[in-house]
Amino acid sequence: MIRSLRFRLALGAVVAIGLSLAIVWVTLSRVFTDYVVNQYLTEMTVLSDSLAASAKISEGRVVLTATPSDPRLSLPAGGRYWALEENDTILERSRSLWDTTVSESSMTPSAYGPFLEATGPDGQTMLLLSQDSILGDGPESRSFCIYTAFPKAELEGALMGFHSELLRMLLVTAGLLALAATAQSVVGLAPLDRLRQKVTDIRSGLLARMTDEGPAEVRPLIHEIDLLLQEREEAIERARSRASDLAHGLKTPLTVISQLAESMEPGAAEMTLRQVDLIRQRADRQLQAARLGVERMLSTDIGELAGKLIQVLKPARDDATLDWKLEVKGDVRVEADPADLAEAIGNILDNAAKWARSEIAVKIERQDGEVVATIADDGPGIPLRDHAAALQRGIHAGNANGGSGLGLAITADIAEAYGATLALGEAATGGLEIALRFPVKTTRRAKVPA
Repeated sequence: MIRSLRFRLALGAVVAIGLSLAIVWVTLSRVFTDYVVNQYLTEMTVLSDSLAASAKISEGRVVLTATPSDPRLSLPAGGRYWALEENDTILERSRSLWDTTVSESSMTPSAYGPFLEATGPDGQTMLLLSQDSILGDGPESRSFCIYTAFPKAELEGALMGFHSELLRMLLVTAGLLALAATAQSVVGLAPLDRLRQKVTDIRSGLLARMTDEGPAEVRPLIHEIDLLLQEREEAIERARSRASDLAHGLKTPLTVISQLAESMEPGAAEMTLRQVDLIRQRADRQLQAARLGVERMLSTDIGELAGKLIQVLKPARDDATLDWKLEVKGDVRVEADPADLAEAIGNILDNAAKWARSEIAVKIERQDGEVVATIADDGPGIPLRDHAAALQRGIHAGNANGGSGLGLAITADIAEAYGATLALGEAATGGLEIALRFPVKTTRRAKVPA
């Protein structure tokens, strides 16, 4: 099945143009052939009538008192011929026939109207018109036949010249019609291209709604897309509201349980508080997962966001010797919700600020279709064997320095939600280096199969 609309239109145009021009070829060829044949028929009829008008009976046979003055009739193989026949005997003929014998038995039907074919001077094929006449009345009347002829090649040459010019004209017409069909396809499908670009802009966060513009045929589709976007926003808002309600609903029971645990035995209290903390962690993880990626249509500049996060974290680290370095190269916008991205980058920066001794280097650049954010510190780092454990919830890969142990795990979840990857490695300064790679999708247009 052909799925390309452009290919369908092109194929339809080729078929329509080819069929139309074939009909034009056949029609014009038939009309011109009939016209040329009628012209020769008229000429031969006039010649035959002039010969019949000059016939009379002399000494018991038909004779001509005058012959046409056309010089072609006087030259051997001159191109125009006539002969007078009575009782299957040629009485007179034009000099142009020379020694050619014209007989009814040697004539065959032709494809050109009333003309017959016969062999003429120099072996060329002639087209003949036979016309019977009667001279006189009563018993003295005499019947005779006049043949007039011309070369068949002359008629076919005229037709061939016409067909050659007709073919050139039709080829030029086909080319012009093909260009017109191509232009029509481009112009006619342009609204669909603009519609697709607007959808791309909406997915990229550049537009919030489709505008009610374009041909009347696509406006219903635009209206339906706007309704779909509105319903999507309402569904997201309801989901966030429910998630928020769930989070608030859990806080009170967990707080009560924590207070009740204080009156329990030390061992039971510790166990209860540990379970309460585990419930809180899991609830936070599930609520975070439910919210991830819902605003993937938005576009965020990681470099700008990282700069703002660094300005926020600088005062929080009460250490004037800590050097923050930020390097941004090229266009580093990615399709991600700013809040999700801020949490992912913020968790990494916060982790680096906790363990760095004197330096944190942040480098953001575009590499091979990806935006790569690399954050390195000069702290103690994490052994290679513990890299996988560092991304698991509630596990501290190094010496615990506060927090819930969810920072890098949540960042990994955010990266996965947006099709990004999170990798841990060793920094050149000996500390931990974390690389966050986001795919760049400058044009999110789907390929349309033919």
